[in-house]
Amino acid sequence: MKGCIIKNDEISIKDICNIIGDVDNYNWLITNIECYPSDEEIVKILDNEYCWIEGRSLLDLLAKEEFQWIWGVFSAFPKEIRLEEVLKYDYPYADGYKGFWENPIALQHPLAVSEIVVWDGSLILVISKKSEVVNALIENNTFAQDLEKYNME
Repeated sequence: MKGCIIKNDEISIKDICNIIGDVDNYNWLITNIECYPSDEEIVKILDNEYCWIEGRSLLDLLAKEEFQWIWGVFSAFPKEIRLEEVLKYDYPYADGYKGFWENPIALQHPLAVSEIVVWDGSLILVISKKSEVVNALIENNTFAQDLEKYNME
């Protein structure tokens, strides 16, 4: 398990998805949603308790409009895992979750492969079972820091 922390004004969710590269190989559960799109179609998709979306559709949504995220957890699941299985567990959340700041870091949802977390509009955290995902973010963004090292400071 590996994680990184990035100042939100240095990179967008869309940029992170582009660096990760295999977003369309997963289904995504978006929870703890607080964002401000102007596109009514995007508002309808995200104005719910959660959003379950295929990776290709997520990339299309993010490409449609650049908008501000305040809170949100994007959890990636292998395509063979169904929404019914995912919903047997508590929703991952950002606002008030203390686990990001404790080592060892861990994913909130036991079936997820990765989580992208928008934290208070100021930070983005990425935690993944696939260390190459986090390594790519750290290598491609000088503002990204290893989350476990950050927690030890």
